Amino acid sequence: MKHQRIVLASRPAAEATAQNFRLETAETPPLAEGQVLVRNRWLSLDPYMRMRMNDVKSYAPPVAVGAVMVGGTAGEVVESRHADFRAGDTVVAQGGWQEAVVLDAAQKGVVRKVDTSRVPLSAYLGAVGMPGVTAWVGLVHFIEPKAGETIVVDAASGAVGGIVGQLAKARGCRAVGMAGGPDKCAYVKEQLGFDECIDYKAHRDFKSLAAALDAAAPNGVDGLFENVGGLLLDVTLSRMNAFGRVALCGMIAGYDGQPMPITNPRLLLTQRLRLQGFIVSEHMHLWPQALQELGEGVAAGRLKYRETVADGLAAAPEAFLGLLKGRNFGKQLVKLS
Repeated sequence: MKHQRIVLASRPAAEATAQNFRLETAETPPLAEGQVLVRNRWLSLDPYMRMRMNDVKSYAPPVAVGAVMVGGTAGEVVESRHADFRAGDTVVAQGGWQEAVVLDAAQKGVVRKVDTSRVPLSAYLGAVGMPGVTAWVGLVHFIEPKAGETIVVDAASGAVGGIVGQLAKARGCRAVGMAGGPDKCAYVKEQLGFDECIDYKAHRDFKSLAAALDAAAPNGVDGLFENVGGLLLDVTLSRMNAFGRVALCGMIAGYDGQPMPITNPRLLLTQRLRLQGFIVSEHMHLWPQALQELGEGVAAGRLKYRETVADGLAAAPEAFLGLLKGRNFGKQLVKLS
């Protein structure tokens, strides 16, 4: 059996381009004992993949040049040599940018069966998957919101940010989002239920964005879920209340190597702020609790999400580059054949 895959052809010199990827055909290896063959139906595209393209010190090793790009996948088992899996099971895994993958099912956490009777398969890569759990862990575990507090999240229309605001509202908080463009802000307020959303594209300098945040968060900011960095982080730090908490999830503004200075780091001291960077895969003990709340919310229709879908594996590179530029709306997925 042959399948198509996308590998890292070269490392980006600065901004990633389509030329950094290569589509190729590969032979699917035969199964060994304990392995399963999965036909991937959905591929998740996420900002962290940009960091994995660079050979720099980080929380995870870089993708090797010539290796399959990393990524979450959802699909079904085609063939199994493991007693817990059989053909037709729907599963999620880190299957990478490819149409099929052989996985070691005997290794804990490599492949997980999911129930699609009430939750769509694609949602297990978004609201009920890694992005949703990232939102839950950052908000519930690190920000620890209390009713009446104001929580700010940037990239609020995205797969992570949209869930953060809804979870904050469910805990009695005021949710303020930042998103790029009036359409995204309208979605954040009208569909996701945020109290306010700031169009950062309409506020390009510190003074303008700070005034917009003052209007949206008149009582200051108690918790910040940070996905972007740069000006958005700088401004929000200046409006943090004493003992505010920052969950540092992403710094997409600097993924191509741009500097992101914080102009007034003294605020970390004077406001006694707690800033915690986190990687969701290092908190696996929290996943069951998070997935239970997320799954119940999606199944009941309480937790809203939106998907942008690219068609076919060959479309993945351009869809990924668009994600880094904010061209997607909600969770960016690739629908595989």
